[in-house]
This record gives sequence, C-alpha cells and structure tokens, in this order.
Amino acid sequence: MERAFRYRFYPTPEQEILLRQTLGCVRLVYNKALAARTEAWYQRQERIDYSDTSAMLTAWKKQEDLSFLANVSSVPLQQGLRNLQKAFANFWAKRK
Repeated sequence: MERAFRYRFYPTPEQEILLRQTLGCVRLVYNKALAARTEAWYQRQERIDYSDTSAMLTAWKKQEDLSFLANVSSVPLQQGLRNLQKAFANFWAKRK
C-alpha cells in the first residue's frame, strides 16, 4: 500500500517574489530553447541536444537584455533544459 502526503506552503512575500521570478525565468529559458531547437530542425535539419542548449543558456545570461537570468538559481533553469531534452528524446524515439 502506498501513502500520499499533502503539504501546504505559505511563502513569505519575499519568497513569493523569488518563486515568481524563478518560475518566469524557467518558462522563458524553456521557450527560448524550444524555439532554437525547432528553428534548427526546420531550417538546417540539425538536432540540438542538452549540452548545446546549456551553452545557449550561458550565452543568454551574458546578454544585457537577459541578464536577469543570473539573479535566480541555475538549478531550475538547467532542469527545464533537461525536461526539454527528455521530451525531444521521447519524440524522436516515438514514445509518448
């Protein structure tokens, strides 16, 4: 028999701001990496993997208009790229 536990989280206003910033940055990085991968495939028939998107993330953090990406933890940003890699790997392997 398995058990499930449910926890409630009440963030402070500072924590809520940081969570919102982090989730917004994760969403932005995921969408930019998805766009880069899609564009590479449709224009050059080239597959981009996790290491390429990770290098792109490093370059994005250095851009002036995306410098706010350096203000949040890199762990969730990298995990978003790993999730994207897994989604593409499943797609190319014809798994749902």
